[in-house]
Amino acid sequence: MQKYKQFIFSCFLATNTVATIFLFNNSAVAQVGISPIVIKSQASRGQSESVINLLNPSKVPIRVRIFSQPFTYSKDGQFQTLSSSKQDLSSYLQFSPRELSLEPGESRKVRLLAQLNPNLPDGEYRAVVFAESLIENANNQGSGIGVIARVATTVYVTKGNQVPNLTVGDASFNPKQNQLRLLVLNLGTATARPVVSWQLKQGTTVVRKGTIQPSTVIASSERNLMIELGATDTQPLPSGNYELIGELTWMHLAQPKTTTFKLPVNITQPISQSVGVQK
Repeated sequence: MQKYKQFIFSCFLATNTVATIFLFNNSAVAQVGISPIVIKSQASRGQSESVINLLNPSKVPIRVRIFSQPFTYSKDGQFQTLSSSKQDLSSYLQFSPRELSLEPGESRKVRLLAQLNPNLPDGEYRAVVFAESLIENANNQGSGIGVIARVATTVYVTKGNQVPNLTVGDASFNPKQNQLRLLVLNLGTATARPVVSWQLKQGTTVVRKGTIQPSTVIASSERNLMIELGATDTQPLPSGNYELIGELTWMHLAQPKTTTFKLPVNITQPISQSVGVQK
C-alpha cells in the first residue's frame, strides 16, 4: 500500500480562538483542536503549571504527540521556530501525557509543568507547544493517506518581576496595499498582545477608524502592525497630511494597561490615483 504524507501547520497565530486544522482528501476531513492558543504565567519557586485542551471533533480516532520548540516573531509579525534561544522554555517543559489517543468527539487535558533551572537569570522564557496527530485514511482506490496535522499553543513563563512596556514609534503609508504601518516597540521584559484602537484624521475630520485585534509583541523587540484603509479598488484617500491617533491596550497580571499615540502621517498617492487627476 502506497502512503503519502501531507504536512500542514495551522495559522493559529492570526486568531484569538481555538486553533483547528481542517485537512481535506478524497473521502474524509481530519480535525485537531487546541485551546488556549496563548498561555502566560509567572513562575513561583521556579515552577509554573498550566493546562491545554485537545479536541478531536472528527469521525476517526487520532493519536496525538506533544512536543515543544523555541520561537519568536519577526518585525513584520512572521512566526518563526528556532533551533536555539536564550529565552528557550522548551528545555524546562514537561508534558503529562506526552502522547495520547482521542476518540471521535473526545477532548482531553494535557498538563504542562515548567521547572526552571535555579541558575537561570530573571526574565521571560517562551516555547511553542505543538500537538501533532497522524491520521491514516483510505481513498477510493484503497491507497493509504497519512495526514500529519499540527496545532499549537504559545507559552510564556516569567521568572522575577517582568513587565511589558509598549510605546509607538512612527507610522507610514503603503500606497500599493492601501495600508498604514504602525511601529510598536516593547521596551519591557515581558511579551504583550495589545489591541489597537485608531482614528485617521485630516484636520478635524475623521476619515477612517478601526481596531487591530490582539497582536503579539515579544519582550525587548518591535513589530509593524498593519492598518487596512480599505480595499485597493475603493476610492483612495487624497494625498496630504494626516494624523493617526489612538491607543494600545494590553493586559498584565489581569490588569489593563493603556498608552496613547498621536502621529503625523503623509499620504502620497500615485498620480493616477490622486483625486481630480484623470487616468
